[in-house]
Amino acid sequence: MLRPLALLFGFISITPAFALTRVDTSSQVIISVCDQKLMLVQNGGKVATYPVSTSMFGVGDYWGRMTTPLGYLAVEKKIGDNAPTGAVFHKRRFTGEVLQPNAPGRDPVTTRIIWLRGLEAQNAHAFQRGIYIHGTPQEKSIGRPASYGCIRMKSTDVAALYDRVPVGALVQITPEHLPKVAKAPRSQPASTFVTASAKTQNQDQPISASASNDTLSVEQMRKGGALAAQRAKAKLELNKRL
Repeated sequence: MLRPLALLFGFISITPAFALTRVDTSSQVIISVCDQKLMLVQNGGKVATYPVSTSMFGVGDYWGRMTTPLGYLAVEKKIGDNAPTGAVFHKRRFTGEVLQPNAPGRDPVTTRIIWLRGLEAQNAHAFQRGIYIHGTPQEKSIGRPASYGCIRMKSTDVAALYDRVPVGALVQITPEHLPKVAKAPRSQPASTFVTASAKTQNQDQPISASASNDTLSVEQMRKGGALAAQRAKAKLELNKRL
């Protein structure tokens, strides 16, 4: 299961252009570079799992290297409402062209665009780099690293995800395997939102799960994220022994 402590560190944007961040903690997208899969979790339960493709150039948030960033991000914009499956986008605008899966010789962004904004120092350039979750006609490559930095999905899958994920949803891109999460119940409560200001909190102030409405410093996010990763690794090792 996802831990509240780990989720806490995604609430603050370190990009100066965003003075206020609204994160929907009831919707979480977890992307495993190791598994080349994406899991949608809502209200603590697994809703769906999809195959994806991350960058063929590896991971990181480097200008000009076409790598996939790691860490906590959020859905900043959604583009492609009601566009047909296979719709081709150029500079985030629908061109009017529609491609079938595995159309030869073409590799554009298709169907939907879920534009991500980084919430940590390690992914601070994601929005400006144009890191999306999007459709691709190259569906034969889905399931292995094949993108130029974005997260690619089959057109039908990204359309389904687009309809389920709100702006503000928390996104985690991890090099580890997907966590084991129980399936979501059929009926779920309404989404809840957490608002966080972009002011910096005193780094000496302790972090607690009850402080979810407070702003976290970058250093606090780093320390807390490292602690959450250690706990997740320990649980994984315990599960292997059992």
